Amino acid sequence: MRDVAERAGVAVVTVSRVVNGIGTVREETADRVNAAINAIGYQRNEIARSLRPGQNSMTLGLLLGDLTNPFYASLAKAAVEVASQAGYAVVLSTADEDPEVERRAVGELIGRRVAGLIIVPDQGDHAFLNEINGHDHVPIVFVDRPATGAEADVVLLDNEDGGRKATQHLIDHGHDRIAVLVAPSYYTTGRRLRGYRKALRGSGITPDSGLIVTLRRGTTEEASAATHTLLTSDRPPTAIFSTTGFVTEGVLRTCRQLGATVAVVGFDDFKLADMLPTPVTVVTSDTEELGRHAARLLLDRINGDDAPSRRTVLPVHLIARGTGEIRRR
Repeated sequence: MRDVAERAGVAVVTVSRVVNGIGTVREETADRVNAAINAIGYQRNEIARSLRPGQNSMTLGLLLGDLTNPFYASLAKAAVEVASQAGYAVVLSTADEDPEVERRAVGELIGRRVAGLIIVPDQGDHAFLNEINGHDHVPIVFVDRPATGAEADVVLLDNEDGGRKATQHLIDHGHDRIAVLVAPSYYTTGRRLRGYRKALRGSGITPDSGLIVTLRRGTTEEASAATHTLLTSDRPPTAIFSTTGFVTEGVLRTCRQLGATVAVVGFDDFKLADMLPTPVTVVTSDTEELGRHAARLLLDRINGDDAPSRRTVLPVHLIARGTGEIRRR
């Protein structure tokens, strides 16, 4: 508030009146104050207003993607458990892959005086964090994806190795016409596609662009329609690698409807995958460990760890259950 007052050429009490909407301030003066607020990125700390001087917030912010995705639900659950054990509450928010919503949500969380933030970043530029967080210096950990334009700790899965493992498994079972359904993502599924291509080339197979299907939304219904197009083509694939759990469900649905015998390996496990007539082979990871590791790292930062930013990559593994072991006919 002092910075705003100095920039606008007014008293701190005037800034307080404008921010809190109390008292009488001339329109011209209020405009100068608001211009100064916008210029330096000032935000009122709602919780700080109720804290005694020197008292720290015991709340963490957790900003995720699509909360209907079991992957993020599992990540959040584990992070909340670690925070709770350390005496912290968690404020949960979602941006749902919208950069403007994400920016607003981050501002609101910092305004609530959270002690630290765990963010699943979208594909936009995150240089705005340096602006919003410039005065507060709230520790941040990115999880599941890195961010551009902002330096912070990041905890990831080895997506490329997962894509390679899935594809190599299908190659090892005799397949060379392997389709891949790629859900939209600027990072995770892009790395899985990179692993797919790496496995093919490593086995002397030239990737066929006609077998690489990039989905617009990555829904089960869209994946089902794409699978139908692939399997009813003149040269259908004998195997499919699906890059998310939602996509795998769509692939399996169409295979069943068409009565097609196709090998399938999915990325990310999903409920009842092992209970289907032919259990589903998947590449999976310890999603809860992703959340736990991010939360522990954030707590270390809050407690004074000032080492250089860390990039942690957690391993993935393949579970062979049945669909991925169908051999080429």
